[in-house]
Amino acid sequence: MKEYTAFARRLAAAARQETLPRFRARAAIHNKAGPEFDPVTDADREAERVITAMIADAYPDHGVLGEEFGERKGDSAYRWVIDPVDGTRAFVCGAPTWTTLIALEEGGVPALGLIDQPYTDETWIGADCETLFSNGAKTERAHTSGVTDLAEACISTTDPRADGYMGETAVAAFSRLAAATRLARFSLDAYAYGLLALGELDIVAENSLQRYDFAALLPVIEGAGGVATNWRGEPVGSDDRGEILAAATPELHAAALAIMSGDA
Repeated sequence: MKEYTAFARRLAAAARQETLPRFRARAAIHNKAGPEFDPVTDADREAERVITAMIADAYPDHGVLGEEFGERKGDSAYRWVIDPVDGTRAFVCGAPTWTTLIALEEGGVPALGLIDQPYTDETWIGADCETLFSNGAKTERAHTSGVTDLAEACISTTDPRADGYMGETAVAAFSRLAAATRLARFSLDAYAYGLLALGELDIVAENSLQRYDFAALLPVIEGAGGVATNWRGEPVGSDDRGEILAAATPELHAAALAIMSGDA
């Protein structure tokens, strides 16, 4: 895993060469979802091309699943899962909360996860039950806040509107939970999970995620001491709703789960 961790860092560095020059540079925006606006830019596409080419060269038997170009099956137990620009809406609005997500799955389970924010020069990488946070030349272990009381917690989701990612039922569940916390912040995309791993946020709840949206997050959250499941306490990815409920501690997660399920 040490070898794969070093390689993941090289992948993120290569992706930066494609994303950073296009950020806040009036990059062309394309819509990939027909009548519903789902933006994609050349930064998304070219970063994924570079990453997948490097993987094919270094580990030709590994599979790859990417947001922009789909899946290339491999002959080994390993598969890389990539979201070259998570938070493309933030990217095109000039907000530095987009990230590059890179995960390595072994037997379908995320064993390594990397969250990279090039503009702020921040990188989280979770593997072997620990998460390391780098900001420039400084690297240290990341730890969640340790908060156990909902009334002291800070919560986040990307878009809490019923006409956004969540339907009416999900909005109601999230609203119940947010009302029990101290503070809510929105529109952070995967960057929110990095802040959770640093102890700055305490809960993140989302749905409608794809595998490339969450695979990299799980080793980062868990390596920093956090807990992540779907909204019923089951493994993330075990439902077709793309749900994740991530919390700083088991106690906080249990309290949040009870509210989300309507049992509190």
